[in-house]
Amino acid sequence: MNEAMSKRTLNDKVFLVTGAARRIGAAIVTCLHDNGARVAIHYRGSADEAHQLAARLNRIRDNSATAVQANLLNIEELPQLVNTVVSWGGRLDGLVNNASSFYPTPLGSVTEQHWDELLGSNLKAPLFLSQAALTPLRDSHGSIVNIVDIHAQRPLRNHAVYGPAKAGLAMLTRSLAKDLAPEVRVNGVSPGAILWPENGMTENVKQTILDQIPLQRAGTPDDIADCVLYLLRDASYVTGQIISVDGGRSIGW
Repeated sequence: MNEAMSKRTLNDKVFLVTGAARRIGAAIVTCLHDNGARVAIHYRGSADEAHQLAARLNRIRDNSATAVQANLLNIEELPQLVNTVVSWGGRLDGLVNNASSFYPTPLGSVTEQHWDELLGSNLKAPLFLSQAALTPLRDSHGSIVNIVDIHAQRPLRNHAVYGPAKAGLAMLTRSLAKDLAPEVRVNGVSPGAILWPENGMTENVKQTILDQIPLQRAGTPDDIADCVLYLLRDASYVTGQIISVDGGRSIGW
């Protein structure tokens, strides 16, 4: 293996992915693990799924995955979350802020709890978790990837709290990239239609969204995971960027 290729391996590197027990988070964890990394699977309430995923990955490579629980809305827990991962892995090479609350908040029904939950998971937690991880990330010249949303730029009807929270995360990504350079790179991935919401969506709405996508199809969690892999492993001269993975939807709707 030549020097350029050896720099692209994730062997022995350690990554923490939040909200990683299911859906896109689980795809990111699996992708990083498939490429040699050791992975910390953060979860809040999905204990069974997180431990099952860790067990499956550990059957492939012993002690290559661990499940770690924390409530990201409780800022006091975040330093301990980082310490737990570093104690297990011996280092921290990357943080993927994937955990996110998502639900509609039609005007007239918005509560302070909605604000606290949506801003807390999508903006406050990524900031304070990144801050908690600064020392080990600087030591490893590591990287942060924030999972943003195409609706950080284009508003989604009845989501007057979620959209601004993700818009804040987009600015946080750029701010951290400037503040943490040159030791730590910070980038974002902005998914489009990847997985339909779990609380249901009519077929007419799904078709309307698909009609807005130049590639005429929804994406998959692996599409997001592959972009995260690129930013963590290959993009050594990329920081402060947010890559839309949306089939081209954001260029024309």
